[in-house]
Amino acid sequence: MSPWSLDSLRWLERGRKVRLRGADLVLIAACSLAALLLLGPARWAPGALKSALAFGLFALGLLGLRTVQATWPRFRPVKWVADFWLLPVAGLGHDLLNPLVDALNPVLRDAQLAQLEARLFGVQVSVHVSNAVPPWLHDVLMLCYYGHFVWAVALGVVLYLQRRTTAFDELILGLSLFFTLNYAGYALVPAIGPRFFLLDAFPGPLTGPLLTPLLDSLMRLPAFTRDCFPSGHTGTTLLLFFYAWRFARRFFWVMLLPGLGLIVATLSGRFHYATDLVVVLPVVVLVAGLSVALSRVGSRRRSFATERSVAMNAIVRP
Repeated sequence: MSPWSLDSLRWLERGRKVRLRGADLVLIAACSLAALLLLGPARWAPGALKSALAFGLFALGLLGLRTVQATWPRFRPVKWVADFWLLPVAGLGHDLLNPLVDALNPVLRDAQLAQLEARLFGVQVSVHVSNAVPPWLHDVLMLCYYGHFVWAVALGVVLYLQRRTTAFDELILGLSLFFTLNYAGYALVPAIGPRFFLLDAFPGPLTGPLLTPLLDSLMRLPAFTRDCFPSGHTGTTLLLFFYAWRFARRFFWVMLLPGLGLIVATLSGRFHYATDLVVVLPVVVLVAGLSVALSRVGSRRRSFATERSVAMNAIVRP
């Protein structure tokens, strides 16, 4: 056999060791589906090709990283990037949703959401909460609101540095499931939120002594703004509360008050209707339950796979 053939066999043998985690499968499936929709039924939407290429790269990039990791396992930076791949993809993917939403459901649903909120609570909750918060507290709450991804990264890093692989995998799996359902909700029920739809109901722009005007204006810059239903900020924070309570109790107490401030800021900052917060609760419960169940199944499979079986030629006959 030629040296080239031997090298190929060795590479293939290493390639068989590629392992995709549960979060990897969810992310690859979600990005691939988005890319296929953008190349197919949604190809007419402005920017569809650009978004399709990006989602395709997100999926292929993760596959490539896991392949490189399996081929050169001692090159640890590749594993680090692959393990945290979800978080930058979730952030970048948010701004790529416009053509997908244009094709699937271009009609805003703010009127229905505002009407539902009035039926459930008797008032527009965001209007009353925003008006009741003093200017100095707006600064604090808006700062909390920007901790959306910060806390997810921080908890991931804490678990990663502690080498709590099972806990980290469950965290990333839960977040991948939630972001998938959350972005699907944006596509099915697009809404721009009270800050735009109920503009006349507020006495004026958000005010604060220092940070509020700047932070509020920055929230108007993202390319995709139909991201109201359900509340991703609330859902992510509640999930992080759940995982922090289970795996990093000290971290839970550190993020508790800023996390609660973040949830309040979704209303005081006029970003969400109260219905967005109500609807996200069952989504969080579903995702938390699925992540726990799937994590336990994965742990059992890994423990079974590590058990060594006795080779046939090792049996000694009398």
